[in-house]
Amino acid sequence: MKTVYVLSIDQSTQGTKAILLDGQGRFLLRCDVPHRQLIHERGWVGHDATEIAGNIFLVAKEVIERSGVEPERIAAVAVANQRESVAVWDRASSEPVCESIVWQCNRAADLCRALSDPCTEKMVREKTGLRMSPFFSASKLAWILQNVPGTREKARRGELCIGTMDTWTIWNLTGKRIHKTDASNASRTQLFNIRTQQWDEDLCRLFDIPMSCLPEVADSDAYYGETDLGGLLPHTVPIHAAVGDSHGVMFSHGSIHYGDTMCGFGTGSCVMMNTGGTPLFSKSGINTTVAWRCGGKTAYALEGVVNYSGAVVTWLKDNAHLAENPGQTERLAQQANPADRTYMVPAFTGIGAPYWNPEATAAYLGMTRLTGQAELVRAALESVAYQIADLVFAFKEETGTTPKEFRVAGGPTHNAFLMQFQSDIVNCPVVIPEHEELSGIGAAYLAGIAMGLYDYETLMQQQKTTVFHPQMEEQLRCEKLAGWKHALQVALQY
Repeated sequence: MKTVYVLSIDQSTQGTKAILLDGQGRFLLRCDVPHRQLIHERGWVGHDATEIAGNIFLVAKEVIERSGVEPERIAAVAVANQRESVAVWDRASSEPVCESIVWQCNRAADLCRALSDPCTEKMVREKTGLRMSPFFSASKLAWILQNVPGTREKARRGELCIGTMDTWTIWNLTGKRIHKTDASNASRTQLFNIRTQQWDEDLCRLFDIPMSCLPEVADSDAYYGETDLGGLLPHTVPIHAAVGDSHGVMFSHGSIHYGDTMCGFGTGSCVMMNTGGTPLFSKSGINTTVAWRCGGKTAYALEGVVNYSGAVVTWLKDNAHLAENPGQTERLAQQANPADRTYMVPAFTGIGAPYWNPEATAAYLGMTRLTGQAELVRAALESVAYQIADLVFAFKEETGTTPKEFRVAGGPTHNAFLMQFQSDIVNCPVVIPEHEELSGIGAAYLAGIAMGLYDYETLMQQQKTTVFHPQMEEQLRCEKLAGWKHALQVALQY
């Protein structure tokens, strides 16, 4: 029998990735095509959805050509995506009505405030598991319908399609025929009732979003139509999975049991704890979300997002000019004066869970005359670990469960300084997979399992990992955490 392959399209914040796995689920190759970051004067963040649509096929072509795999051997396609980011397009022409709004963007903050009152916030939380915030998709969509001329009328006539970026990717892969999303992405919109597993009339009415514009919600391992990758393949193959990027990391990193905790490091970082088949609603501002829905069975998770993690390194490089490349940040951090107590709070577009302050701004605190480049870089890297640790500690308070290990994935895991500091601050082993592309790999696993190509236990057994163990003394760890809490309190006052 000839070897077959699964191709995963991972539409991420910085670009579109194509990841190729063989018939045993082994990673072969990844290719990337970046897209522009549309940063406005007011700090708004957008993407060109048309550019992204073209890049889907460019990156698929590149990975097939570079791998040397015969196109007819591609057996399935899977989709992973940046969550909460939204696109709105004309159903007939497929033209986007405006730029897509990226998950980081808080342009809908005023709209959220106008809608928020104690009763509304309680209703939204009980139905969606999410706190009212411009971070989620619903307010972004409402902003588009309020601010882009003509969209409100078109939406009411059912002439527009609305979707997160998985939906936009599937729409383009299927020749502009299939308008679907999966339950994990739907649960991030703040329009989806995670109890009933359906779009919710009350929520859609609150944000004034016509339900006729929303995609069909399917299982994460469902059949999403057929694609020939824009003519790259000699025949069509099934798209047999769609999942939010962090959920894909969770699935492919073996976090499938109650209490398993993981973090997908990227532009932002998503921290999740598996809570099994029952949604656990937080008392402390942590979100409840659908981890995935497979075969009609839903797995839930507690979840919090750090808006700026990998993006902190980008800021150090492109804006502050404190480092020439990500690798240099590791070297500088290791050279920093151990006695320096500088902290950075990277609230460039507000700060999310568990603090939820969209008005917060970034700051360096605790600098002395001797604080220099190395100390500023180290403080920036440490800020990523502190934010993630805050979420792990919040999960522990909610569940009474202490993670035995903290599983992580993504580009920033290559930074040994950051990973060791993360292990020290959360005070448990940090487990890193051999390959950083676990979001796309997770989607490919879901597709391969659904099609009978892969066995989950076998997939887990063949994975290789690197582990960082805590080395910091407890007194120093407590002092550093106390300093971080103080820095946060000061920064959040402005």
